[in-house]
Order: sequence, then C-alpha cells, then structure tokens
Amino acid sequence: MPLIRPISDLETKLAEITSAVYENAEPVFLTNNGCGEMVVMSMAAWEEMNFENEIYQKLVEAQAEARSNPKRLSHDEVFGPLRQKIAGYKVSQVNA
Repeated sequence: MPLIRPISDLETKLAEITSAVYENAEPVFLTNNGCGEMVVMSMAAWEEMNFENEIYQKLVEAQAEARSNPKRLSHDEVFGPLRQKIAGYKVSQVNA
C-alpha cells in the first residue's frame, strides 16, 4: 500500500520519510491540503523507473516501425550472416 504523508513532514519528519523510502523500496507520496503534491523516491528506484520507461519507449518505436514495414525476417535470415561472420572471425584469429 502506498505511503502518503503531508508535505509538512518534509520539515518535521524527514528522517522518517527517508527511512520509509529505503525500507519499503517504494516512493512516498506527499500531499498539500489533501491533494497530491510530490513524490519522494530513492535514486535507485528512480533510475529503475527511468530505465523501464526508456525500454517502453523503444518498444513503442519498434511497434510503430513494425506497423510501417511489412517485411519480416526469419531467425535464420537474421542470425545466419552473423554466425558466418563470427565463424570467419574465429578462424582468422586462430590462423593469425
């Protein structure tokens, strides 16, 4: 369940809010006169959320690209040439 605190707790109970953020690994929602005002979260939680948002945006872009391009490639069409390059690279490394 989300932790909701009045914004005035930032001044009077900052240590409690900080502890809650780290102990629960969830953000703390701060209100002003009963309305949402801001969210306090750890840097790790923010970075994870930001990373997930970036992945989501890339998926949205990929879906748009897939809709606009009807060409589809099989697994072998994609990875076959890569495997050949890797195999050729390994052979050239052994002969060097």
